[in-house]
Amino acid sequence: MVGRINFTASINGQQVGPLDLPEDLMMVELLQEYLNLTGTRLSCGQGVCSACAIIVDDPDGGSRTVPACITGVAWLNGKTVRTIEGIAGRDDQGNPVLSPVQQAFLEHFSFQCSYCTPGFVNAATVLVERLERAPIPVEDVEDAILKALDPHICRCTGYVRYYQAVRDVILSTPGLTIGTVAAAERPA
Repeated sequence: MVGRINFTASINGQQVGPLDLPEDLMMVELLQEYLNLTGTRLSCGQGVCSACAIIVDDPDGGSRTVPACITGVAWLNGKTVRTIEGIAGRDDQGNPVLSPVQQAFLEHFSFQCSYCTPGFVNAATVLVERLERAPIPVEDVEDAILKALDPHICRCTGYVRYYQAVRDVILSTPGLTIGTVAAAERPA
């Protein structure tokens, strides 16, 4: 018999719960079936493709992505979580304002079917936030992007545009890198 959990969390800045849930419920199921947050995509169901990656914010100010398809709600109980629905901001009138990562993905036409895009956005967001806290030398940008996005699978082969978009965000945002970018390498 499956046990129950009294689940509470902060999801996209909103307090959720307490909810009486099966303790073996996966986070992707909670998001889609209980909270109607359908942007997190179930793909492989094994934590391999990262299409379902969500962000867990740590108390120390850091953040990381975790696969929602194999991460149970019991592990996320009491945590602070962000999904793709929580990445965009709002203007004074309450209208959505895309994050720099989301805007760059649009400008670079980074996706085709967009199934994997939420996971890529969340991974790139975590990378940018990490660089805000600890900038890296400009010559290390390519390696940092590769490390952050490498776990993500795009079946439409959109990798090049995803990488270019993230590179442009990093190189055009003051304070994320140390050193200068050669004129030929600067984002347009």
